Amino acid sequence: MKSNTLTIIKKEFARFFGDRQLLFTAVIMPGLIIYLVYSLMGSGIQKMVTEGANDVVTLRVENMPASMAPMIKAIDSSMVIVDQPFDDAEIKLLEDKELNLVLLRFPADFDQRIVQHQDSVPKPLPNVEIYYNSTNNAASRVYLMLNTMLNNYGRPFTVNVPQQEGQRFDQASDESIGAMIWSKILPMVIIMMLFSGVMAIAPSAIAGEKERGTIATLLVTPMRRNELALGKIISLSCIALLSGISSFIGIALSLPKMIQQPESMPEGIHTDVPGDIFGFHYGTSDYLVLLLVIFASVLIMASAVSLLSALAKDVKSAGTMVVPFMLVVMVAGLMPMFQNSVSENLAVYLIPFFNSIEVMTAVFAHNLKWMPVIITLAANVAYAGVAVWVLTRMFNSEKIMFSK
Repeated sequence: MKSNTLTIIKKEFARFFGDRQLLFTAVIMPGLIIYLVYSLMGSGIQKMVTEGANDVVTLRVENMPASMAPMIKAIDSSMVIVDQPFDDAEIKLLEDKELNLVLLRFPADFDQRIVQHQDSVPKPLPNVEIYYNSTNNAASRVYLMLNTMLNNYGRPFTVNVPQQEGQRFDQASDESIGAMIWSKILPMVIIMMLFSGVMAIAPSAIAGEKERGTIATLLVTPMRRNELALGKIISLSCIALLSGISSFIGIALSLPKMIQQPESMPEGIHTDVPGDIFGFHYGTSDYLVLLLVIFASVLIMASAVSLLSALAKDVKSAGTMVVPFMLVVMVAGLMPMFQNSVSENLAVYLIPFFNSIEVMTAVFAHNLKWMPVIITLAANVAYAGVAVWVLTRMFNSEKIMFSK
């Protein structure tokens, strides 16, 4: 009995360690994927935290109290502090998110009123006002440090309590706040929807043919192998594009519904700005770019999965081989959550999948530029062309096509 058990163990070990693809998938790939995913996410989080840290912020302080001056000056050595009054017009200037400016206002008799409260003299608590723009990374950083310092001061005063109806301390518009949130969430949702559509059909298109034995019939027909490869990728892309179009229509129709229901949204996230189409505040060019990028993304996804499917022995193996690719797409989709702005480096838009995510992020953030769009579309079409060439070479290899 013990001999039979050892025989079975040896047989299974021989099968497992003799299959290099299975060995890589089960042993090497999990650790490699975890390392890559966490490394990329760590780099993204570090970039998000440090972005804007080196930008010089001007802090305008009105009625700087002597008791607070040392602590305010110690917050950030690179911050420029100006002890100067400001008015409502200057507060309005903070709507420009490129302006690295924070306005801090103390009551004129701040220190006196603090002493009066300590002496139990009944008077209203003094209120400190901090005006900033939450979509400006550097200004937000200074605001958070100021707010933390004031809240930890331990003296009787309030911070940013509205003194009149409609008073706002965050000068970022509802539209810009909403755009910032959607730009971090929607690209990931779109890319995963597109990938799920490709995954539903692509693995069985070639690996399924190999498993059923029908690939041999196709290969002996009087057609060139590049025509077969091109036909496979185009047909898969067109079918997957139906999923892309469905995703696009669903997004276009759902966005205004999300925006026009402020009672279901946290305060400050919604916007009532009328839109150009579909009742939302994105224009026709934004939707056109989004649609083109969805098409290009599906094309390169179908190309990549087709290559992996051709390498696989059967549909099950193809599904296993696609897992690392799926994780790469997931990481690319998560990257907008860990960055504060789209990349200005045009070389980034040569990176497949990540370039599509960056363009989608720019569309939703109202930061669309045409050169990144052109580079992204051209690069993805070129990569799909390379995939057709590689798949043609694979169809010419009997070792690959008839592997068991």
